[in-house]
Amino acid sequence: MANEDANIDPIDGEEGEAKKKKPPMMIIIGGAVLLLAAIGAAVYFFMFANAEQDNAELQDVRAAIFYDLPTITVNLNDDADNDEVFLKLAIALELSDESLIEIVEPRMPRVLDTFQVYLRELRRSDLEGSAGIYRLKEELRRRVNLAVFPAQVDSILFKEILVQ
Repeated sequence: MANEDANIDPIDGEEGEAKKKKPPMMIIIGGAVLLLAAIGAAVYFFMFANAEQDNAELQDVRAAIFYDLPTITVNLNDDADNDEVFLKLAIALELSDESLIEIVEPRMPRVLDTFQVYLRELRRSDLEGSAGIYRLKEELRRRVNLAVFPAQVDSILFKEILVQ
């Protein structure tokens, strides 16, 4: 028995133990394939599932309805100059549903009166730059929504703006 122990190579003994401790290569390859499959499924789910949902939402979107108002021409309030300054506006109301026209149309004299009173108090300086036009747009939308309640106007669209 002593001869058998003497014939054992310490290097082979260590290799034998190392071989037993290493997992087989097939398990590592299988784990990597499963990991890649899971990543691929997640990418597909996040990229294509949302695209299908977005397409369904786009099909549900209805076309907006536009209601044209008559052209409005008013004198602006300009105390500094003796020259008269005029504002000419062509406006369209954006409505979400065609049935709202039945609510808005009978209230149109109230809407036009509200616009006239507000516009006559503006100064030329109030309309300067894109910020001035944006404030005008938001204020007109607020006023028209008060005048046509319970209907709701989504947006005011300027077809023409002339300050002279």
